[in-house]
Amino acid sequence: MARFNRRVTNRVMRPLAPHLPGFGVVVHRGRVSGREYRTPVNVFRAGGAYVVPRIYGPDADWVQNVLAAGSCELITRGRRTQMTAAFVQDETRSDMPVLLRPILRVLEVADFVRLTPK
Repeated sequence: MARFNRRVTNRVMRPLAPHLPGFGVVVHRGRVSGREYRTPVNVFRAGGAYVVPRIYGPDADWVQNVLAAGSCELITRGRRTQMTAAFVQDETRSDMPVLLRPILRVLEVADFVRLTPK
């Protein structure tokens, strides 16, 4: 599923995600290549920060790149913002919208990337 999303879904969503509610694009650099990548993600406001569920786990390339760098850029609602990044584990999924919590519970997603404006 992750491979399909990377090759198909991401290409379709990349131009749309910066403008749609609940979506954004994480701009990050490859750890080895130094190449710039743009990864569409589901992103949710949580106070003054944004939270991205780690649906594909900690091995997703964008997660490893962002956490290794400690920062990235987030494009959401048409705005581009420099962010610091941190790993968050939350079994209660309290930063997620109430309707999304049961779905994440069924998918056993309790790991998130918290993006805070610099």
